[in-house]
Amino acid sequence: MTTQTLQQTQSATLTYDGKSVTLPLVRGTEDEVAADIEKLRAQTGMITLDPGYGNTGACKSAITFIDGEKGILRYRGYPIEELAEKSNFLEVSWLLLHGELPTRAQLAEFTNEVTRHTLLHENFRRFFDALPKDAHPMPVCAAAVAALATFYQEPDSDSKLQETVVRLIAKMPTLAAYSYKHSIGQPFIYPRNGLDYSTNFLNMMFATPCDEYQVDPLLARALDLLLILHADHEQNCSTSTVRMVGSSQANLFASISAGISALWGPLHGGANQQVIEMLERIEAEGGDVQKFVDRAKDKKDNSRLMGFGHRVYKNYDPRAAVLKKSCTDVLSRLGIKSRQLEIAVKLEEIALRDDYFVSHKLYPNVDFYSGIIYKALGIPINMFTVMFAIGRMPGWIAQWLEMRSDPANRIGRPRQIYTGATKRGYVAIDQRGR
Repeated sequence: MTTQTLQQTQSATLTYDGKSVTLPLVRGTEDEVAADIEKLRAQTGMITLDPGYGNTGACKSAITFIDGEKGILRYRGYPIEELAEKSNFLEVSWLLLHGELPTRAQLAEFTNEVTRHTLLHENFRRFFDALPKDAHPMPVCAAAVAALATFYQEPDSDSKLQETVVRLIAKMPTLAAYSYKHSIGQPFIYPRNGLDYSTNFLNMMFATPCDEYQVDPLLARALDLLLILHADHEQNCSTSTVRMVGSSQANLFASISAGISALWGPLHGGANQQVIEMLERIEAEGGDVQKFVDRAKDKKDNSRLMGFGHRVYKNYDPRAAVLKKSCTDVLSRLGIKSRQLEIAVKLEEIALRDDYFVSHKLYPNVDFYSGIIYKALGIPINMFTVMFAIGRMPGWIAQWLEMRSDPANRIGRPRQIYTGATKRGYVAIDQRGR
């Protein structure tokens, strides 16, 4: 494919079998360029092959911008570093959903709406009672979100759809906390309207009817920060799943439930759990960080340096830079002398100056420090991915809303290159070999 000067032709030419086809070029606001192949098959009979969709743009989106080479992440144009420092999770949720930062009045109204919808229908208790105690919280949450569609009818107006949006953001922490309480056999703790979003969640997780539980504001802020950093991340596996399911006009509950299931995979949302397991392994083996790094570089060894490198970022993940300071603050407030944090810091120091990791552009990502913070907050490891889902909720919803409002949207239907048997005749069973 040859691309001529964009300013002159705004097209690319693909030549195949002596024939040429002109492909329009689409330029994004950050100068990203895509060749529009929507009519390629109709004009040439060809399709493109792109396993993992690493070079395929499935949509146009105005929500999140990432430049992996430069380590840039922006929500609706706002740098993640500024939002992490100056904003809170519900304000960022509004930004993702509506495209602009809210006014004071808008944020107050939105916060009030979310607060008033945190309570679950009492019949939901029976839903949890029907599940095994040892069920992993992720399928519990996926099933619970899908079950919400049986309690709340599919919206038939914009105002009803807004209620559904609010319900999902409001009830996800309650569902998550209830799934945890169910797994340890403790009674559910009702949400409290006098608490902010993150404080309310921590209270539902760790309070009991017998004991008063006071949430430290610094710890609640650390959780809020984690939710902000996870709120959206462009067209990743789970977000693309939400869009794909929604493209069939499945309702929002069903689409989000599918996204939670996609996030459950260890290659996606489960990565921070793998970081903790790696740090525990290094600690158990005596804490020799350099030895572990050397093993991670050895192709014959199955040791892997978890929390480094990213499918998109070829530079330092900007979210990891924000979390590094928060991690230190949390452990300092709790008075925790964490051997695992010491190992993590040493790992980062070695990897950032090691030629192997530098040449392969393996920099710390958001999972590297988030797991340490979650563990310090008392969040059990099997809940780490659930925390990710709570944070990603506004991003998933914003992507679903954008997809549904796009007049160019079509039901997702990828093509394939068939590699099976060619046409053959049926053979009777008694004529087949043994």
